[in-house]
Amino acid sequence: QVQLVESGGGLVQAGGSLRLSCAASGSISSLNGMGWYRQAPGKQRELVAIITGTGTTNYRDSVKGRCTISRDNAKNTVYLQMNSLKPEDTAVYYCWLQKTWSRDNYWGQGTQVTVSS
Repeated sequence: QVQLVESGGGLVQAGGSLRLSCAASGSISSLNGMGWYRQAPGKQRELVAIITGTGTTNYRDSVKGRCTISRDNAKNTVYLQMNSLKPEDTAVYYCWLQKTWSRDNYWGQGTQVTVSS
C-alpha cells in the first residue's frame, strides 16, 4: 500500500555531514506527515525529526541546530540533512509516514549511519 525507500546513510567522521532521502510510493498524499526515527543498538527507537503536510517541523533537542528536515511533495520525498555529526548519532535511521485520516504508520527498511570519533 505504501512503500518507503531510504538512501544516503554511510560512515562519516565526527563533524561531517550526511543527507538522508526517503522516497514514498503507493497510496500517499502530500498531507501525510513524514519524518525520521533512529534506533541505536540496545536502545529504543526515537524520533529525530518530523514534518507535517503543511511544512511544520519538530526536532528532538539533541539534533536541533544540526539537522534540517525538508520535503519535496512533487517527488514524494523527505530529506534529512545532518551536519556536525557526533558518534552518538550512530544508529539505524528509519523513514516514517503517517496517513492523515487513518493515522496508519509506515516504516522504511532503515539505513545505517555510523559516525566515527
